Amino acid sequence: MRYNFDEEIDRHGTNSRKWEGMQEMFGRNDLFPMWIADMDFKTPPEIIDAIKKRADHGIFGYTFRSESFYDSIIKWMKGRHGIDVKREWIVDGAGVVSTLTMAVLSYTNPGDEIIVQPPVYYPFFRIIQNNGRIIVNNPLKLKDERYTMDFEDLEHKITKRTKMLILCSPHNPVGRVWKREELETLGEICERHGIIIASDEIHSDFVYSPNVHTSMLLTDFKELALTFIAPNKTFNLAGIPSSVVIIPDKKIRDRFLIASENFELETSNIFSIVATETAYTYGAQWLDELLIYLKGNFDLVKAFFEEKIPQVRLINPEGTYLGWIDFRNLGLSDGELYNLITERAGVALDDGNLFGIGGSGFQRMNVATPRHLLLKGLERLENALRR
Repeated sequence: MRYNFDEEIDRHGTNSRKWEGMQEMFGRNDLFPMWIADMDFKTPPEIIDAIKKRADHGIFGYTFRSESFYDSIIKWMKGRHGIDVKREWIVDGAGVVSTLTMAVLSYTNPGDEIIVQPPVYYPFFRIIQNNGRIIVNNPLKLKDERYTMDFEDLEHKITKRTKMLILCSPHNPVGRVWKREELETLGEICERHGIIIASDEIHSDFVYSPNVHTSMLLTDFKELALTFIAPNKTFNLAGIPSSVVIIPDKKIRDRFLIASENFELETSNIFSIVATETAYTYGAQWLDELLIYLKGNFDLVKAFFEEKIPQVRLINPEGTYLGWIDFRNLGLSDGELYNLITERAGVALDDGNLFGIGGSGFQRMNVATPRHLLLKGLERLENALRR
């Protein structure tokens, strides 16, 4: 392999939230970090070189996104996912969560209902509640260690006040890569009830064979969907965030643009523009090798639990680099499980209850780290359980 994902890089002294910012979440800063979703791998060298070159110019005035920026996105979506994206569909964003917030403000009013499918990425709850909208939970169903959407429950939950559904695709934290027929069924229900789908596809580049990511843009219901993508997760660029939202329908797009203009979000970050265009232009080989490495990490986690801690199970990850770990067979309360992991093992995982209904007894584990560090964290868990 051309790229070395085994390299351990000390992130202390860099204001790394993952390694140095645990105090707020865990009450201490000395845990072994396997929580927040950023990777312990260097971003591709092509991106680093492009940022250095731009920095060497020394002037960082007002900027804009050139046509080559949008062309890199169009080519990536076609080459990586088989999606034909038109230039006029692409709307700029500063990050997926902030852009999702703009969608909430664009298409709903205070008191309107927005559907989520827990256990799910917990900032979804904040952007709904903090803007005076009402959360409607359509929990996923877990059967035979695999999650599916509950369409019967969805139909039952929809009211005249339901205006939007936020889709996580691939799903964070349960790792499902939704199949086309699932998305078509979801789209049919939403179309029939006049519900807009906001599809967060930030993890769409992390999919493991034989699974294939199907974007809402490839369904018969792309006209009622907004599709959010970003290089932030794929290329470890969360510290210089960028995103775009792809909106095929002109009326829906125009409403979003009005809200965006009202909040004066057109100003761009020079380095995020450079990083995004470079990533989508030159990052394919790095990502191909990364996916092989991450799949190996997941295989390690699965085998480790089966051999060392058989009561603990990894839900089969079809996508993302976040493992959804089932601790329920230990028979511990959520408080006891939290104490076991943080106090006795000295490990930071994301508590399953953060992700809403269905999270009790689970923890989310970030496996995007050099393999020897991943093994170190797993051994800490094993030793705590043995004690």
